[in-house]
Amino acid sequence: MRSRGAIDVKNIIAQALHMGDEMHNRNKAGTSLFLRAVVPFMIEAVPNCRDLAEVVRFIDKNDHFFLNIAMAAAKASTEAAHEVEGSSLVTVMARNGTEMGIQVSGLGKQWFTCEAALPDVLLFPGYTKDDVNRDIGDSAIMETLGVGGFALAAAPAIVQFIGGTPEDAAKYTLEMYEITLGENNVYSIPSLNFRGTPTGIDILKVAETGITPVLDTGAAHKEPGRGQVGAGIVRMPAEAFIKAAEAFVEKYGE
Repeated sequence: MRSRGAIDVKNIIAQALHMGDEMHNRNKAGTSLFLRAVVPFMIEAVPNCRDLAEVVRFIDKNDHFFLNIAMAAAKASTEAAHEVEGSSLVTVMARNGTEMGIQVSGLGKQWFTCEAALPDVLLFPGYTKDDVNRDIGDSAIMETLGVGGFALAAAPAIVQFIGGTPEDAAKYTLEMYEITLGENNVYSIPSLNFRGTPTGIDILKVAETGITPVLDTGAAHKEPGRGQVGAGIVRMPAEAFIKAAEAFVEKYGE
């Protein structure tokens, strides 16, 4: 990395959205673009080609590899928008398998929590709904950024993994414009005439419309150590957003 220099992760995300990724449950293009950016410098830096081949194979076998990097970029982006006076923008959204919680830009470090959703997802063979744990993970930062479930229209092929149809994927994206503050000026969706992804969840719009954010999620087994049991779409519970909206109105007025 010292030889390569900084990698423009936002640019990779933007390109990947044009190549069929939505950046949460589909990261095939993002992972490939990242490999293209680093492999020449890895070849120059690593004297043992066998070790290098092992590293490249490891990344190649995990289509979600780039998600780890994209999540860090998403957190850096949303963190920059936090603690803006008077802002109703959601800057953090996370789940721990028991509760889900959000933080709002204009409400500082206060958490607004409720019980995490129980995902109703496409299950892997051998599992049933009784195996599914409540929603879990930090990867909701992708939807907080305005990609993932908010950019499903960019990734029609993802329905083979999460269920539904390409039309369903587009409908989810279009619905998310109803609860966001704007359209992204970097991340766009080709099938929507390059419209910017719906960006900036607004707690007031969620409370007013009753529409809650949709997330791509990987469902975990409720028994520790059993791993993932399925994948699909989950809606964030409204309660946390309503609590935040009430606190916002109390602080700032209507």
